[in-house]
Amino acid sequence: MPEEKKRGAERTQKATRDEDWSDERLSTFLELAPPEGMPADYNILLKAYRGMTAELFSRFVPLFVEAGRNINTSLQDGSTFLDLVSEHRKSAEYANILAAVGGTKK
Repeated sequence: MPEEKKRGAERTQKATRDEDWSDERLSTFLELAPPEGMPADYNILLKAYRGMTAELFSRFVPLFVEAGRNINTSLQDGSTFLDLVSEHRKSAEYANILAAVGGTKK
C-alpha cells in the first residue's frame, strides 16, 4: 500500500548549515548535464545560484570562468544569466559577483 502524501512541514527537508564546501565540491557543479534545450553553461550557473550562498557562489564563479565556461551564455531569447539574477529582489550580491567577472545583460 502506498504511503500517504506528506503535507506542510512534514515534507520540508531540514536546512543543513556549516557544510564543508571544498573547491573540489564546488567544481562538481561544472559536470552537471543540462536539460534538453538549455545551454550547459546556463544550467551550471542556475544550479549553482539555486544551491549556493552568495559567499559560495563568489568562490564558484572564478572556477567556472577558469574552466573556460561562458559567463554570458544566453537562452534562445538572448537573455543572459545576469538578466535572470537581476530580476530577483534579493540577488544583488549574486549579480555583483557575475558583473565582476564580465557578466553582461541582454
